[in-house]
Amino acid sequence: MASSSTSSPLRCISSMATRLLLEELLGEHGRRTGQSVALESVGGVDAAKRVQAGEAFDVVVLADDALAKLAAAGHVRPESVRALVHSPVAVAVPAGRPEPDISTEAALRRAVAQAPRIGYSTGPSGTALLKLLEGWGLLALLKDHLIQAPPGVPVGQMLATGQVDLGFQQLSELLPVQGITRLGLMPQGAQIMSTFSGAVAHTSQQPDAAQALLRFLASDGAAGAKARQGMTPA
Repeated sequence: MASSSTSSPLRCISSMATRLLLEELLGEHGRRTGQSVALESVGGVDAAKRVQAGEAFDVVVLADDALAKLAAAGHVRPESVRALVHSPVAVAVPAGRPEPDISTEAALRRAVAQAPRIGYSTGPSGTALLKLLEGWGLLALLKDHLIQAPPGVPVGQMLATGQVDLGFQQLSELLPVQGITRLGLMPQGAQIMSTFSGAVAHTSQQPDAAQALLRFLASDGAAGAKARQGMTPA
């Protein structure tokens, strides 16, 4: 049963990839405990910069590599870091466009090689995609065809507005976007999986409440919400 909490609302900052998941889970946590949480979701690069600048937050949820850097620099409490969710990368095209075959690694490679404009993110999926293209020997060839989304701008939005012809981003970020066709997850041999983790910020004045929230986000009780967002528990 939810208790009547007298503590101040927790402040949580996250990247856009986990926004919808956290909105659902923070609401559930509040109903269970009475603890309110104010969530702000922005581009992961901007979120990390704000934490580095010392802005007051209680919980930080970012890609695990970004969070590891914040922990090493003392901006989040290293002992509090928890892996929360695995998020697969999916492929999409603007609605109404021809749908290329991406069922195998070879088919995806052909689709990428033939795409006039390819959208990718500033987050971990974008970094992994560039490594994949380099491994395929296509990175130099496609240099003028690659368009990186500005921080905080979803690749799905670029697809929906016709700025790119083929886009790669976490499935969770593509699911709510109208005006696109999701082709599916990347095939075996070319899969990209990003892990998002949470930690208590060094600036938190309510570290126990923040830690309790992280325990809930990592618990079995959060698994259903993660599945609805196309994610799996970490």
